[in-house]
Amino acid sequence: MYKGEDKVVELLSKNKKMSVKEISEQTGMNEDSVRRIIESLKSLGSVETELHESITAIPNKEFEEYHTGGFPELSVFKKALNKLQVKDLSSDERSIGLRWAKVKGFVQIEEGKLIPSKSEEDVSASMQKLKVVYEDLKQSGTTTDVVALDELYKRHLLEKKTEKTIHVKFIGVKSSSSGFNVNVPSADAPIGKSHPITKMSHKIKSIMAELGFQEMEGSILESSFWNFDALFQPQDHPARELADTFYLNHKSPLPNKELVSRIKKAHEEGWKYKWDPKEAEKSVLRTHTTCLSARNLAALKDKKPKKFFAIGKVFRNEATDYSHLAEFHQVEGIIAWENAKFTDLLGILKEFYRKLGFEKIRFRPSFFPYTEPSLEIEVYFEEKKQWLELGGAGIFRPEVSIPLAGVYPVLAWGLSLERPLMLALELDDIRTFYKNDADFLISARLDV
Repeated sequence: MYKGEDKVVELLSKNKKMSVKEISEQTGMNEDSVRRIIESLKSLGSVETELHESITAIPNKEFEEYHTGGFPELSVFKKALNKLQVKDLSSDERSIGLRWAKVKGFVQIEEGKLIPSKSEEDVSASMQKLKVVYEDLKQSGTTTDVVALDELYKRHLLEKKTEKTIHVKFIGVKSSSSGFNVNVPSADAPIGKSHPITKMSHKIKSIMAELGFQEMEGSILESSFWNFDALFQPQDHPARELADTFYLNHKSPLPNKELVSRIKKAHEEGWKYKWDPKEAEKSVLRTHTTCLSARNLAALKDKKPKKFFAIGKVFRNEATDYSHLAEFHQVEGIIAWENAKFTDLLGILKEFYRKLGFEKIRFRPSFFPYTEPSLEIEVYFEEKKQWLELGGAGIFRPEVSIPLAGVYPVLAWGLSLERPLMLALELDDIRTFYKNDADFLISARLDV
């Protein structure tokens, strides 16, 4: 018996259900001591525990700046009204505002010109919703507008504050037996089996082999040159900041001078700024496996059609929740073929997901810094009657593939591994894969 256990039992017998914090306050013991006592009582069957999580969304500095000065997609829409062109946009408007203006249907692009797609009243109403959500979150940390909340999380404009509370329910005092019987039958030890992620990786590799793809491999430690610069991502892009990327205190050497010179020229002519080799030498934990595509394109010896894929871990400096992880897997693929068409990309992706067991697939226009045109892939989750985004794809911009290998077009995609696996196993929390829960690992069934 732990010291103070009698006090906890007496308190619980009177109140029946209390939180650990309440027990700590009323007994004068610290919460760690109370938790140890509760675990002891739980093992005896005297109490049951329930874990409650409450999540508060807090607007970050970037959201506050947008709330005060205006969102970049609104700025893009206003320039469309003034009949300006894509080249007239600022860096933030090109890298952030243009994507969300297209996703929300505010604008279209025709021959480099910005064309408004909605009325000023509709756009104003849409932006007003974000202002209302901002005020709600500042006051209470919650909002009823789940659509806007999902958008703000995707844009990393919110910080999550999670509070966990353990509630203890009193069952009754039960004494432990003074000994044990070695003749009592026990359950057989579970037979070792592959982790669901390992199984899914093998299945995807088999599918890609059937489709004629060659596997790419590489280190999780990567230089900013291959992770960002080679993919035509400007050195002032928000995704390169510490808020999104794990940087290491280590410099990575740049590749041959000729290739560096071509990448430098693409940045300075395309983005209109002075490219800094010191930024490119910074080391990171790769944020995507697309750096492997860049390396393999740069290593091509000829312009014969090539197809590559990779499955690997990637890292993002973001809070974890039921749908996000700081460390996860990405399924990468490229096709370098001068006769490739956008429809070939759609066909490959449809066939890939069909072989994974998804029959209903659709594509939505999107924006990524290194592909144009770009799209997001969604599959229909029959059990929940909803569409779920599983990845992005597009054609590498000429500023990416031509400096690397002198080839165009190159079809490319980056897909989630964990999300389709969640659908296959009917999971609601992506963190389940990494909790080392023996019951889950034993019961998980994946048809491979």
